[in-house]
Amino acid sequence: MRARGRAVVAMGLAGLATLATWVAAAPAVSPGSAAAPAGVSLPPTRELRLPNGALVVLAEKHDVPMIAFQAWLRGGSLTDPPGKEGVASLTADLLRKGAGRRSAAEIAAAADGVGGAFATGGGLQGSWVAGEFLARDQALMIELLSDVLLRPTFPDSEFQKLKEQTIESFSAEKDEPYSIIGAYGAAAVFGDHPYARPASGDETTVPTITREDVLRSYRDQFGGDRLILTMVGDFDPRSMEAVLRRAFGSWPKAAGRLPVIPPPVRRTGRRVLLIDKPDALQTYFWIGSVGIARTDPDRDAIDVANTGFGGSYTSLLNTALRIKSGLTYGARASFAEHAQAGSFSMSSYTKVESTQRALDLALETYRAFRSNGLDDRTFATTKEYIQGQYPPEIETGDQIAGRLGDLAYYGLPREEITGYMGRIAAISPEQARRASARAFPPDQDLTLVLIGPAAKIRAVARRYGPVAEAPITAPILSAVRTARAAR
Repeated sequence: MRARGRAVVAMGLAGLATLATWVAAAPAVSPGSAAAPAGVSLPPTRELRLPNGALVVLAEKHDVPMIAFQAWLRGGSLTDPPGKEGVASLTADLLRKGAGRRSAAEIAAAADGVGGAFATGGGLQGSWVAGEFLARDQALMIELLSDVLLRPTFPDSEFQKLKEQTIESFSAEKDEPYSIIGAYGAAAVFGDHPYARPASGDETTVPTITREDVLRSYRDQFGGDRLILTMVGDFDPRSMEAVLRRAFGSWPKAAGRLPVIPPPVRRTGRRVLLIDKPDALQTYFWIGSVGIARTDPDRDAIDVANTGFGGSYTSLLNTALRIKSGLTYGARASFAEHAQAGSFSMSSYTKVESTQRALDLALETYRAFRSNGLDDRTFATTKEYIQGQYPPEIETGDQIAGRLGDLAYYGLPREEITGYMGRIAAISPEQARRASARAFPPDQDLTLVLIGPAAKIRAVARRYGPVAEAPITAPILSAVRTARAAR
């Protein structure tokens, strides 16, 4: 759920940009170009806990006549029963496909008719509903929100349609390997841990899901005790509190229990997973291991270190693989941070014939960074870059609603946001080096995932460790769990 510029995990309306867009848009920063950090501010908030355990956070923002909200339901794909991976995601997507007295088309028309935005979805740790409406349409906004959360109808026709679309999407995603290689990486790195399972399921699990599975998932995993609702905008907080108490205060608790997720174990030793895509003209690669949790005490120092290594256009990794060598259109590194440690990864793609050069250069750059840290100039410009990028990420109502939800989910104080720029300014090179030594895995313990024509890159793959191989046509979980030693 963390949503900083370095490792974005969206739970609201906006999705991730493609790597090509990221590298094209990211500005370069020269030393001394940024002023001293002035910090960022949040509007005053009013928090209330409803009798059923729901947490509501209200923030007034009267500069524009808009109200933005994000409703987050703890649980997500971590609650999927084994063999039914993808059911929580389907359930979340179906919330807006019929609720209360409205059909899917009528819900969409109601929001569109007043110029509002309204969406639902699911992820690893939760399901969400997010939207933004003119303040004058507050009553409709609350009605739609309460209907989809408390009174979804899950029409069978909509279930069958979405299920078929989801199954078809798996093939489409495999035509664009960069969009799905991270799921292979997570499955390979986390093994039997719940973080290994793809939130949307795969070609094996989704066909087995029935409408009854969706109804059970909703009954067990949706309820007032799971709800975090943040609302930001042009409203009177006391009046809004009364409205929300009436709408959500009597929502029963979820029937099921939240799963207890253990800390993942970082495995030792190199492994290579080769996914054979015979028609690929490029090799897509993901290199990673277990990283850090959202609440890691060194998270700010790690932000600086990772941004300098692979989180900006002028980072060490992108400079090596794109700017200087021209081996790729972009390369980046990121941490996926959850309640427990998520993955650290660096990823890119290159022409098939330059696979070895790109992998060697990525690993060489990583080893040098891990041994030496950032040089003084890179360290200084990285901190300036972060300080320049951070404030625009917390300007609009929907951005603020998302940040407040993140704080509520992880039990973090407002100072996590308002003090961030000051903490970044105060981080020393030695702090960043110490944090990096622990957070960034040793290069000999990294897992490599390669997607490309196996016949052409199999020999290259063997240079980096024992190779297990599976076809791109195999479902993700099956591919990772049943991959065989390369011939």
